[in-house]
Amino acid sequence: MSHARTSKPSRILIVGGGYVGLYTALRLLKKLSREEAEVTVIDARSYMTYLPFLPEAAGGNVAARNLVAPLRPALKGAEVVTGHVVAVDHALKTATVVPAAGDEYELAFDHLVIATGSVSRTFPIPGLAEHAIGLKTVEEAIGLRNHVLWQLDRASSTTDAEERRKALTFVFVGGGFAGVEAIGEVEDMLRDAAENYRDVSRDEMRFVLVEAANRILPEMGPDLGVWTKEKLEQRGIEVHLNTSVDSCVDQYVMLKNGIETPAATIVWTAGVKPSPLLADFGLPLGPRGHIDTTPTLQVRGFEHVWAAGDNAQVPDLAAGEGAWCPPNAQHAVRQALVLADNILARLRGGSQKEYRHKNLGAVASIGLHKGVAILFGKYRLKGRPAWWFHRLYHGSRVPTANRKIRVFLDWTLAVFLRRETVGLPQLAHPREAFVDATLPVPMLRRADRTNSLS
Repeated sequence: MSHARTSKPSRILIVGGGYVGLYTALRLLKKLSREEAEVTVIDARSYMTYLPFLPEAAGGNVAARNLVAPLRPALKGAEVVTGHVVAVDHALKTATVVPAAGDEYELAFDHLVIATGSVSRTFPIPGLAEHAIGLKTVEEAIGLRNHVLWQLDRASSTTDAEERRKALTFVFVGGGFAGVEAIGEVEDMLRDAAENYRDVSRDEMRFVLVEAANRILPEMGPDLGVWTKEKLEQRGIEVHLNTSVDSCVDQYVMLKNGIETPAATIVWTAGVKPSPLLADFGLPLGPRGHIDTTPTLQVRGFEHVWAAGDNAQVPDLAAGEGAWCPPNAQHAVRQALVLADNILARLRGGSQKEYRHKNLGAVASIGLHKGVAILFGKYRLKGRPAWWFHRLYHGSRVPTANRKIRVFLDWTLAVFLRRETVGLPQLAHPREAFVDATLPVPMLRRADRTNSLS
């Protein structure tokens, strides 16, 4: 089956519907005429996820459905395909597409944008794949929230002291933004949830943050990193620096510094790496697997291929010679706008623009009414002011007006209503109740269900 074309308008094919894919497409659709080019976006998911809100979704402060932007409503005028690009023929300018249903086919293009993003960076640690939970997708955030709330139910229902200890121990690996924000939000939520239990208290819970470097939140600088560590420790969160996980077989965590503990919850946020799909695209890759791009966001050696965001190695002209743009949303969104404008310039015979952006700062929430922020490299905020700035900034950056309104409504309602602390662990296996009903003796499945939810 072939979707190749022999006539104009040109096709701009965008592989990936995350930050770069969505914002590049929005910019192109705003400035292109239909006679100039058509835009096609291909992604395995039919929505874009606003990643900075994953910790808040895990903590129940933002409804998970409100941090995703459906691609089709957002990109009216573009063709949106749910599927994967598994190969690219640069000589013929065709991409091999495997759709969500049906046979694979060849899709012709004139310009190709690689925006596949990143995936969790993992290591061959025994037990990690079997027991850890990531925090890179909205599904993982929902799963984490339901999982940790279920642990309180497990602890409340057992008389086994070791099982209780295991259920109430929560280990987070990675001291960057994702790990620090996640442990702060989850600790806050479970502190609230414990008030609904007669036999479970916050004092029984153990929260452990593990970081291989010598400080947490390195992007914030040493002073805010130290302040954040102290605030987390004041809340009873253990912070272990200069160490890593040796093993988590059978949900028994062993750290390099000698600490060992059973833990039913192991959250992995130790960095990201470029999508492994890049290996099949025939493009030059840097030492860490990123696509090698020029300052104009063209792939080196390819006039018709462009890349930006987490999967690209983009020179950071504002930082100086030899520097690369860090993989964060601030750069991805701004790179997408320059990338789109450069494609338009190429179509219209104009000149290319180099990407240059000085980091405006960073914000982090470490729980309700608690945060840190650094603005324009010199202004530092702590506590409630930083938390407010975090919410205002990220609330304004959520894509689409629909989602912005819904997020701010979530926050407004939270001022008047108590946080919802109901977990739905059965969401991980929604058909179990129906399957049980079809069995002659449904009670025989109870042990299997309990094990799958733990």
